[in-house]
Amino acid sequence: MTAPTPLDDLPATFDPAATERHWHDRWTEHGVFVANAARTAERPPFTIVIPPPNVTAVLHMGHGLNNSVQDVLVRWRRMAGDEALWVPGTDHAGIATQNVVEKLIAREDGRTRFDLGRDAFVARTAQFVEETGGVILQQLQAIGASADFSRTAYTLSPALSRAVRETFVRLHEDGLVYRGHRVIHWCTRCGTSLSDEEAEFTDTAGKLYHLRYPLADDPSRGITVATTRPETMLGDVAVAVHPDDERYRGLIGTELLLPLANVRIPIVADTYTDPAFGSGAVKITPAHDANDFEVGKRHALAMPVVIDAEGIVREVLHADGRVPAELAGLDRFAARTRIVELLQASGVLQKIDSHDHSVRHCYRCDTVVEPRLSDQWFVRMQPLADKALAVLRSGELRILPDRWEAVYVNWLEGIRDWNISRQLWWGHRIPVWYCDTCGSEPIVSRTDVSACPACGGAVRQDEDVLDTWFSSWLWPFSTLGWPDDTPDLRAFYPTDVLVTAPEILFFWVARMVMSGCWFMGQTPFHTVYLHGTVRDMQHRKMSKSLGNGIDPLDVVRDYGADALRWTVIAGLGLGVDVMLDPNDLDKSFAPGRNFCTKLWNIGRFLLSRVGTTPVTPLAEIAPERLTAADRWILDRLDEAVRDCDAALGPARPAADRTWSATERPRGLRLAEYAEAARRFVWNELADWYLESVKPRLAAEGDDREVARTVLAHAFDNALRLLHPVIPFITEELWQRIPLPRPTPFCATAPWPVAREVSAQLAGGDDFEIVRLSVTALRQVRADYGVPPGQFVEATLVAPAARVAEFASLVAIAGVLSRSHMRVDGAAPSGAAAQSLLRDGFDLVVPLAGMVDLDKERRKLETEAEQLHGQLIALEGRLANEKFTAKAPPQVVAAERAKAEEWRARHAQLLERIARLGA
Repeated sequence: MTAPTPLDDLPATFDPAATERHWHDRWTEHGVFVANAARTAERPPFTIVIPPPNVTAVLHMGHGLNNSVQDVLVRWRRMAGDEALWVPGTDHAGIATQNVVEKLIAREDGRTRFDLGRDAFVARTAQFVEETGGVILQQLQAIGASADFSRTAYTLSPALSRAVRETFVRLHEDGLVYRGHRVIHWCTRCGTSLSDEEAEFTDTAGKLYHLRYPLADDPSRGITVATTRPETMLGDVAVAVHPDDERYRGLIGTELLLPLANVRIPIVADTYTDPAFGSGAVKITPAHDANDFEVGKRHALAMPVVIDAEGIVREVLHADGRVPAELAGLDRFAARTRIVELLQASGVLQKIDSHDHSVRHCYRCDTVVEPRLSDQWFVRMQPLADKALAVLRSGELRILPDRWEAVYVNWLEGIRDWNISRQLWWGHRIPVWYCDTCGSEPIVSRTDVSACPACGGAVRQDEDVLDTWFSSWLWPFSTLGWPDDTPDLRAFYPTDVLVTAPEILFFWVARMVMSGCWFMGQTPFHTVYLHGTVRDMQHRKMSKSLGNGIDPLDVVRDYGADALRWTVIAGLGLGVDVMLDPNDLDKSFAPGRNFCTKLWNIGRFLLSRVGTTPVTPLAEIAPERLTAADRWILDRLDEAVRDCDAALGPARPAADRTWSATERPRGLRLAEYAEAARRFVWNELADWYLESVKPRLAAEGDDREVARTVLAHAFDNALRLLHPVIPFITEELWQRIPLPRPTPFCATAPWPVAREVSAQLAGGDDFEIVRLSVTALRQVRADYGVPPGQFVEATLVAPAARVAEFASLVAIAGVLSRSHMRVDGAAPSGAAAQSLLRDGFDLVVPLAGMVDLDKERRKLETEAEQLHGQLIALEGRLANEKFTAKAPPQVVAAERAKAEEWRARHAQLLERIARLGA
């Protein structure tokens, strides 16, 4: 057991800078955050894996929110007795990191990656990552992250790279990885293909161009088609019409003359077209549109490529003679402008309409994505998606808030194959080799290949790397040692809760579920917790480009990590965005700063009254020695613990890792948990119990020791309840409570456990009557304008059988309310304010002598008369059908609510007038 820290070094104000680093270092030195697989034989494991930030990233408020949530859960379960493991790490972030380094070498050396060559560029990038990478993990420690940093993982490490290669090979062996030739999303800025999820839709105010293509053998006739991308028309190979469209039935099989290119193209019949939309005819450009590509395959059409990888219009492939000389070499958007001019001059352009539509952009650089025909590696997703759907439907997986489950299901039911190859240099090289000597099938291998196994000839490895998400989708089990069967993997997989943002539900979360089910046979976590987004006061997501971000380290420096954590957790409704003002940090983080200040003041005052002499444990205090106030605060502590547990838990499904229908929506209400803990320490322990025991603490004798014990016990448990949210200040105060304890840290102290209701002692409700009487008396003071320092007379009217036992309790009430309070079985006569309490108890406050009755009556009558007039006018307006029919519904509702409020106020005024007598 450890001794408490003396009080003489407890400063008047909490100093986060002097405290936070100290405690984080102490916790780390003592291995508080280190999990051990061997210990899971004795206690249940609880595992969270961090969403790995980019290795070159720095901390922003999104990280601050996300990791504060994770830390609350991990600290809670560590205290609850679980073997809690929080795995930290970083992602090599292929596109993002390569872009950073490319800009760096251009700025410093004036060179491109092609000037350096692949090997030199990869080495330069690895050096950059080694020098600057991982800073964000150090920054996470500043906000109190209790991750097991001895296990820090990295997606491009040798161990995880081995897992990535094993995954590719197994999926290839399972027939799920294949090389395909199709239209993919291409970023001309990053120079790589993108998956569907990486090509994000952006609403765009565009234009729709209507073009008339003449019949090749009768230019007087033609078909009108519409397009938003006239630059692709040079790659048109057909115009499709519906086979049942009477307008074109006689033209199917004839040819049109493609304007500008002067190439003959057929009119084909295909059910892809919609006769009711526009002209019912669609131009077909198989190399530059995914839907057109499918039409082209069905009709065995040519697939000329007329826009290259850099977005330049030219004859790339199978496009001889299609691109006029004046267009060749133009950027795609410049070519669009020039093509429209040429089509207008030639009469082909019929009209231009404004057209709002969604255009895909690169998720990394925001460049407009170019659909492009290319050879890429794909994963066949449907078999994987079926398993991910099954675990949600069976209850093995839940998503909170549950509204996101429908989004998850919709995406998986409509899933397309995943393009996993990227035309980058930074990342996991695709483990495929080719032999140009004998032309054998591509060699897919777990180990590097130096020679062709068929002919012994030289081989070359595929130039592409894998999508970054192809490594991070393995994160829950690759970080635990997979593909080896390690003790960590057996102990800590499946993990428990995945905390992240909705933006990567498809990028990462759904893919992790798929890989976990496919390779491990189990969903990688039973709960996905999707928190809200940090936004500014204009509801904009914080971002560097908008300049509206908040640096969490600035907040930690100015207010402390606990203030930051409390602010975001206490304001975190389930799935609700967190609003912060980057222009007013004082206001934004006032909730956390103010609460920490209050807690520190409570702690200093309480501990000064308790002193440093060791306190007798509560278990050694005989129940009959406990007063009504003692029993009340212990009851309130039990209720606070139950409220916290209900808001946080259940920590895991009750049985078989499957959520029941009643369990599924419960738990992880972090704001409710924080409020329950705050309410106990502030509104109940400090405001009521601490105030009530001051006389007992000032006296000598056994009752003082009982009060010290109960006060110390209640504060000890309050700090434990608060610790997961505000770990530093709670640790600092907890160390000074003079109670014997079996653990050196609050961080490892047992989570409070509420007594069974049957085990609670009678008498706690008596103090609740006292509390209600004081509250009622304070309201009377406010209603009648009685100065706080003026003593008033009051009578607690009690059932006759209980008058005697409340004689001592009303003395406490008198101290708390600055009144001469007595208890009686009957109410005094005369004008009085009366408050109904509970269980037959009333509070009666005689008004004579406390207020000038005549003056008070006149004031109340005037106020009642004025309010009555306003109420009549308001009711008249609400009775007017013209007003209720024409006014906005929200205005009418507000007026009705106002009328209800005024009626209640008017009734209160009449009641108070009646109390004053005639």
